[in-house]
Amino acid sequence: MTSFSLKIVALVFMFCDHFGDSYIKHFSFFNLLGRISFPIFAFQISEGFIHTQNIKKYFFRIGIFALISQIPFSLFMYKYFNNFSTLNIFFTLFLGLLSIYLYNYINNVLVKSINDKETISKNNSIFTKSTIFIKILSLIIVFLLAGIAQLLNTDYGAWGVILVFIFYAFKDNKVLRIFVYVLLVFCKYISPLIQTNFNIAYISMFVATLLSYLFIDLYNGKQGKKIKYLLYLFYPLHLLVLYFIF
Repeated sequence: MTSFSLKIVALVFMFCDHFGDSYIKHFSFFNLLGRISFPIFAFQISEGFIHTQNIKKYFFRIGIFALISQIPFSLFMYKYFNNFSTLNIFFTLFLGLLSIYLYNYINNVLVKSINDKETISKNNSIFTKSTIFIKILSLIIVFLLAGIAQLLNTDYGAWGVILVFIFYAFKDNKVLRIFVYVLLVFCKYISPLIQTNFNIAYISMFVATLLSYLFIDLYNGKQGKKIKYLLYLFYPLHLLVLYFIF
């Protein structure tokens, strides 16, 4: 599957989720399908970072659509969940993108600058301590951004930011990536599963979220059709359509 095909799959499942919220108004099979969508969006952010030719424009694009989408999202959330305080998914994706940008910058640019210094090259112990410190610092920043997402009450919160990060951090090791993905999904659902005595609804959501990886694994590394703004616009527009129809 191309990047475009993956985005279409994610949009369809996202629409199913919001359709279930607005039309059926209680947890249903449509909401179950919706669990598949966000991991695909998170994966697309990591791929977008790798392939973008202008990271500033990429940040701007996600940031501007976060602002554009907030009113439709807030109207939708207040009408169907009596919730006016959650920030939309673009804020989560923006923080996820920022986490991998800073992680990449710290580990590549700073490590390279240290490696270029003659004093470091002559003293391996200093080099080792410096690089370890930098790697720890970069991970701390990632978790700080995840914490910010949680404090700001963005959609999917800290879990969403960390998910974006792991897709980037383990991009070169598929076996480790899927292991960490399963672990992260387990962490997301273990608490509600225990609290509800392993309710079938949460078991189903756990399995559906895991199934999202099957679509991600079909990705062939190609971009496909270029209709990026239509895909970005779909998010606020479909929320408004569902809000006014139902």
